[in-house]
Amino acid sequence: MTRLTTPFSAATTAAEVVDGVDLTGRRIVVTGGASGLGLETARALAGAGAEVTLAVRRPEQGEEAVADIRRSTGSETVRHAVLDLQRRDSLTAFADAWQGPLHALVNNAGVMATPETRTPEGWELQFSNNHLGHMALSLALKSALVAGADDAGAPSRIVSLSSTGHHYSPVVFDDVMFERRPYDPWSAYGQSKTANSLFAVGVTQRWADEGVLANAVHPGGIMTALQRHMPEQEILDRGWRDADGTPNPAFKTPEQGAATSVLVAASPLVEGVGGRYFEDVEEALPFSEDRPRVGVKAYALDPEAADVLWQYSAGLLD
Repeated sequence: MTRLTTPFSAATTAAEVVDGVDLTGRRIVVTGGASGLGLETARALAGAGAEVTLAVRRPEQGEEAVADIRRSTGSETVRHAVLDLQRRDSLTAFADAWQGPLHALVNNAGVMATPETRTPEGWELQFSNNHLGHMALSLALKSALVAGADDAGAPSRIVSLSSTGHHYSPVVFDDVMFERRPYDPWSAYGQSKTANSLFAVGVTQRWADEGVLANAVHPGGIMTALQRHMPEQEILDRGWRDADGTPNPAFKTPEQGAATSVLVAASPLVEGVGGRYFEDVEEALPFSEDRPRVGVKAYALDPEAADVLWQYSAGLLD
């Protein structure tokens, strides 16, 4: 399988990825679309003509984001709808309210390095929010995604936001929910991000014949609200931000971070591609010890692990 490269780079912005691409008539959902990467992903897609729905927990933030995108792009085809990934009734209501085809679903919302927290079902929060919530949403919107595959054979797309954080941990199937091992926020985050990548593999294994493909994305290092659960001292110790609040110069802007999501969601360069992992606006290289912070680890694309994860997750969501 030939690695997919593009003319873009780590410095490319989301708007540059779709410059000259006409997305008129394409309907796209972006979860967590009210801020950060989600907002910039939605802005670029709307600017290229797509009809974009921001799936957000707080309607007032959704209203502000919609107004912001309309001001900057002139688009009148952007709206918001309430979605809470932790509530099954919210997921069901969102999917039930959706009418017509869906051409791309950007599973962008996420949490990182949270204190040990359990959902009402007893599930570990990061695995539940980052993976299970998005899997449940994707399952609920499957018929719309199947309907979005066009007559020319171009599949609908799911973008699964993973992270280089997947390097921290595979999915530990013997104790996914940290019921027997000590809780570690970074291990929990890592396995949720591995799950995001494996979910893209699982979707492609199961739904490709029905016209739906999925790929995983690492957006890069960006300071957004994702870091809100981290102690300030840890952020400083990791060198992500200095004492006066300036982000690490190696980090991307949100506009640059959204570029890889926009590539996978909408670029003709990725048409017909599924089950892969992208970073810096092209398909990632395999992980190598001499490049410790980039690339994709083999366990995050393993088809057998993807199948085990699907069966395990489907059992929880049933």
